[in-house]
Amino acid sequence: MHNDLDFEKPISDLEAKIHELKKLAAEDESIDTSEEVQRLEQRIQEATRDVYSKLTPAQKTMVARTARRPHFLDYASRLFTEFTPLAGDRSFGEDAAIQAGLARFHGQPVAVIGQEKGNDTKSRIKHNFGSPRPEGYRKAIRVMEMADRFGLPVISLVDTAGAYPGVGAEERGQAEAIARSTEMCLGIKVPMVSVVIGEGGSGGAIAIAAANKVYMLEHAIYSVISPEGAASILWRDATRAREAATAMKITAQDLKALGVIDDIIPEPLGGAHRDPEAAIDATDDVIKAALADLGKLSPEAVRKARREKFLAIGRNL
Repeated sequence: MHNDLDFEKPISDLEAKIHELKKLAAEDESIDTSEEVQRLEQRIQEATRDVYSKLTPAQKTMVARTARRPHFLDYASRLFTEFTPLAGDRSFGEDAAIQAGLARFHGQPVAVIGQEKGNDTKSRIKHNFGSPRPEGYRKAIRVMEMADRFGLPVISLVDTAGAYPGVGAEERGQAEAIARSTEMCLGIKVPMVSVVIGEGGSGGAIAIAAANKVYMLEHAIYSVISPEGAASILWRDATRAREAATAMKITAQDLKALGVIDDIIPEPLGGAHRDPEAAIDATDDVIKAALADLGKLSPEAVRKARREKFLAIGRNL
């Protein structure tokens, strides 16, 4: 597969050499390349550890956006059983950018909400590249209302560059839909756990992430605007996006230090795209522990703790 992460070139070059050696050995059984392959695999481990130990915020942005990273549907198929997606907002129509429905998480009935970007041209167009329209947020509100009514914990998986800014979306009340969805997150009396699995872009992300517990994968990003957008506004120069990424404090490590998120979920060496199953399993463990802790609280205490959590952000900075 094409590697869209230019800083991974040293790793990709070694992987290409291993591929050539294995192909050579397959064509001629008399050639033994096992020792050389083993040596190169060791070098890949070392190179990956070196590269990923010093990623810049701009490079983490690239990792968060890579198409090879597992998306919502990948998480849903491994985390949940009996996942039943629900469609439509009962007002205008369906929005495939937001996937929402009911499922079982380790046997426990839950409501699930997330943004799906798609993994090829056809699916990306279907899911609008993960940028929801107002009807997507109203569908999320509908599912959260249902969860609150029936006492179901809510799990949200965030992965969007931001809400869709098209004319039609604005005419149908995009800002209002985002605000109502955020309000619903803060108002429900059931536990809510959110995980930023890739990009967490602006209000389009927080509309389903104003939760009791908010986690980020190690190489995910969470920001009020994209680095390119910030650079264009601040300096009228989108090429300064790398500088903006650093200044905006958008990485999981920065946001944990600022108290915006609760914790960081470690990714496999080389990022979630190198071992999606391990990344999803690590997310599973964190969500399970969070729901167990929140399950000890009364409904009123759950809502009060969530509201106080967000009111407290920034007080001590």
